[in-house]
Amino acid sequence: MTGERDATDEQSMPSGAAADVAARVVRASFATEESVYGVILVAGMIVVAGAHAASSWSVFWTVAVTVVVFWAAHVYAGTVAHHGLDHDRVIGIGESFRAALRRSVGLLASAAIPSLILLAGATRAIDDAAAIWIALWSGVAVLAVLGWIAFQRRGAAWPIRLLGALATAAFGLVMIVLKAFVH
Repeated sequence: MTGERDATDEQSMPSGAAADVAARVVRASFATEESVYGVILVAGMIVVAGAHAASSWSVFWTVAVTVVVFWAAHVYAGTVAHHGLDHDRVIGIGESFRAALRRSVGLLASAAIPSLILLAGATRAIDDAAAIWIALWSGVAVLAVLGWIAFQRRGAAWPIRLLGALATAAFGLVMIVLKAFVH
């Protein structure tokens, strides 16, 4: 047994158990170091791509392509790094690839919120320039949530969780300050 459950297992679980599974998936796939790196990568790409009054459409494509390339490189590197002998057993290429894929989901998912905001600017649902700034601020919010979850997972009291959220969000704030100076 690999510890993974399939969809039929989750459907037969009581709603509390399904919520526990969902919480584990979020912690394992989205509240990860890859997610933090991904949000900071996206923020950096927004700063760089939006530096010369680029449209939110242009910034969206720059972010999307860059994130996909970084994600693919991360999956490849994780596969190669974990393939082979591990203490007392051999890890096959398939197992190594699946593990790298699971670990890297957060890097891809981290681009979702800012990308949707950039698309809203591209479709003129919101002002183009505002979309770029809102996408950057959404990164700060996502980083704060990731920081909170990380400290909550370790059982920290709420003041420490808040401090962790603020410290993690500070990386996004640095990007906003950089954007202000670059622009």
